[in-house]
Amino acid sequence: MKKAVILLMVLTIVSKVSGFLRDLTLAYFYGASEISDVFLLAISIPTIVFGVIAAGISTGYIPLYSRIENKLGEQAGIEYTNNLINVLMVLTTVLVALALIFTEYLVKIFAIGFEGETLALAVMFTRFSIFGVYFTIIIRILSAYLNYKKVFAVPSLIGIPMNLVLIAAIAISSRTEWIYVLAMANVVALFIQFIIIVVAAYRYAFRFQAVFQPKDRHIKEMAALAFPVILGSSVSQINRLVDRSLASWISVGGISSLNYANTMNTAFLGIFVSSFVTVFYPDISRKAAKGDMDGLKYTMNQTIIGVLLLIIPVTAGALVFAEPIVRFLFGRGAFDETAVTLTTSAFFFYSIGLIGTGVNLILTRVFYALQDTKSPMINSAIGMGINVGLNFALAPLLGIGGLALATSISALITVILLTQGLRRKLGRLNLTKLVPSTLKIVMAAGGSTLIGLMLYGAAEGVFGMNISLVIALSVMVLLYFSAVYLLKIEGADIFIKSIMRRFKRKRN
Repeated sequence: MKKAVILLMVLTIVSKVSGFLRDLTLAYFYGASEISDVFLLAISIPTIVFGVIAAGISTGYIPLYSRIENKLGEQAGIEYTNNLINVLMVLTTVLVALALIFTEYLVKIFAIGFEGETLALAVMFTRFSIFGVYFTIIIRILSAYLNYKKVFAVPSLIGIPMNLVLIAAIAISSRTEWIYVLAMANVVALFIQFIIIVVAAYRYAFRFQAVFQPKDRHIKEMAALAFPVILGSSVSQINRLVDRSLASWISVGGISSLNYANTMNTAFLGIFVSSFVTVFYPDISRKAAKGDMDGLKYTMNQTIIGVLLLIIPVTAGALVFAEPIVRFLFGRGAFDETAVTLTTSAFFFYSIGLIGTGVNLILTRVFYALQDTKSPMINSAIGMGINVGLNFALAPLLGIGGLALATSISALITVILLTQGLRRKLGRLNLTKLVPSTLKIVMAAGGSTLIGLMLYGAAEGVFGMNISLVIALSVMVLLYFSAVYLLKIEGADIFIKSIMRRFKRKRN
């Protein structure tokens, strides 16, 4: 399992890098402009409208497929998979038809600030991209099928060819002014993903079959399994919808700036924090199943410390070096000063909520281990209400940054609500034991960040902004982990010693 987690982490890094390169390419050729806003909106509408359904289906698919295969055999599982795909294709056709008829109203919901030529362009882009939903549904289901077969590489890496297609389309459309290339790019990219995933699934016994039984009991069971996940996913998607819609109203390029800023934060969370949580989740689940609540609390607290060990220094660095980081990553091509200002503001305020988002990942999984999916869903809904309310309160004051700050505040409040819910379930959580370790982490992060800032200020006049930033951040990382080791933070010292032992074994 540990090898699988490490493999997934490496594959995730590779895929995230390709996605980040896509955003860098978009920023270089289009900056934060009307076209970049329209492009991002068009590819996000199918994800938000249909992605929650696909997420729910793919989550509930594996346990149901496992049960069918164990009881009735592999062929019955494949028949069920085909029936599910075909039923969803019919449902998708109905939804696509409605989306094509009411495209303009759909775009206005997602971007209330779009008008005139921008609105017309967004409608055209969306009508192209909506057809990619057919491929998305099949890709999600067959990815779950391959994961069940313990094939992780293909589902994890199919994002790379997709991003390469989008990168090529962005460059071609900018150089040739063939805007239709950009409009069709997402569907072409999804089609390539579809071909790759189907070929991989065929290697593991899957075959397409003409099965259509919408009243089959397994379809009903799937709907029952998927519904809570769909509701939970809908909450976060509604948050994204409100953020982007208001961003389109606040400023041209607002959607793009939020996307660029969010990409930087979610890349860190997706690669490191999620992988870290994944390692500990099975242990939490086992302890919950055995009724070992003391052991569960201990593992949960150690996981929180591990996540804080990663998030606190990143938060400090992002807050202090927000503008230099944005300029270093995006500040070229069409990414002008306005784009830098907007993206820096969003990045700064998003970074405030990194701790809340990271701890949220842990607490939610503790609820899942306790077989309670209702509490996280309710708390997410409360967080959504807080986020929407704060959006309208803070956006007039801080613009794009207000939207990001609202997201961060709601994430922090949600963590408080989840903690209270767990305390009602489990009694004392022993969180006070984390205070000494947390204070040491804050001291290490604060001290290394301060030295990094002083070094950056001294070196900028000599080496320029980019080289000075790299030097400052590198020194910060070295100083931080040295301080963590010297302060002997519980959990962290064991982790670092383990890495040093591995390094010594490799040298010998």
